[in-house]
Amino acid sequence: MADYAEKMQKTIDSLENEYSTIRAGRANPHILDKLKVDYYGTPTGLQGVANITVPDARTLMVTPWEAKMVKDIEKVILASDLGITPNNDGKSVILHFPELTEDRRKELAKEIKKKGEAAKVAIRNTRRDANEAVKKQNKAGEISEDEQKVEEEKIQKATDKYIAEIEKLIDAKTKEIMTV
Repeated sequence: MADYAEKMQKTIDSLENEYSTIRAGRANPHILDKLKVDYYGTPTGLQGVANITVPDARTLMVTPWEAKMVKDIEKVILASDLGITPNNDGKSVILHFPELTEDRRKELAKEIKKKGEAAKVAIRNTRRDANEAVKKQNKAGEISEDEQKVEEEKIQKATDKYIAEIEKLIDAKTKEIMTV
């Protein structure tokens, strides 16, 4: 049971990580976490080659440790799906986050719900795997019918707990996105 609970928790952690990359109209350095820049032939995360700061609520500043990286960072940001055009002052790449439109907020809310539903499916798949393991133990004679029922109830309670946690995450992120 502990292995399956750990898998369920990893699903929650993964969802939280995905939600941290969705921007809510404010400058959040985590939206750059997925971006990789070519650093001497090795794809490297932006935080590995630059200092990322938040000078104000709607601006991110990416200052590379090597000045020649400015153009590469700018290209990576332009090629990404962030929808932000970077500005280059020669030393840094500056990202100005515009106010989200109502349509974009609704689009992001749908994306949040879709990712939440995918996480729920992953939790349910883990529940199915756990139930199958318990049934195998029963067939092998390792546990009795009563013990199987008790284990299945524990698995269902854990599933319900993690599904409720996903619902809270969806609601919180949707509220954050929809707040002007």
